[in-house]
Amino acid sequence: MRFPLLHGPWPATVWTLGHSTLTAEAFVARLRGHGIEAIADVRRFPMSRRHPQFGREAMQAWLADAGIDYRWLPQLGGRRRPAADSPNSAWRNESFRGYADHLVSAEFAEGFNALLALAHRRRTALMCAEVLWWQCHRSLIADVLKVHGVEVRHVTGDAASAEQAHPFTGAASVVDGELRYGPPAQPGLF
Repeated sequence: MRFPLLHGPWPATVWTLGHSTLTAEAFVARLRGHGIEAIADVRRFPMSRRHPQFGREAMQAWLADAGIDYRWLPQLGGRRRPAADSPNSAWRNESFRGYADHLVSAEFAEGFNALLALAHRRRTALMCAEVLWWQCHRSLIADVLKVHGVEVRHVTGDAASAEQAHPFTGAASVVDGELRYGPPAQPGLF
């Protein structure tokens, strides 16, 4: 995949985390433990019936009270359907294949460029609901960041040391600097 619509400035590091079942207070404490100054909400539908504190309007208010910027980026939201002729066949999961197709869209580029601008100014974390980054579309956004030289850190707990460096997802391959989720190229016989 080539990303001609993406432009910098590129931040040095971006963090990711899922809100899971945390309280607003515990979530803010986790952000502070990692020095996070801004949240980029990458949920397509920013609400939670079980955890209403993570609805967009509520979050905006309590994060502002905590001095943390909040930006909803619906263009980066998940729940995408794959194209019938999707080249991203390395993804067996249909929703991840659909999101991989979305990575080259103008809509994705718009949201991604907004993320870059925010992360260049403030220490920023991508946020979705899923606590396990490898089960969330944040992992594909992290692949795009990483292929462009940005360090991605997944927040796994409250302490500053509770972070994991992003490895490329298992479906990803990087060939000549290009991110791919297709079948590996067949090596030549001679």
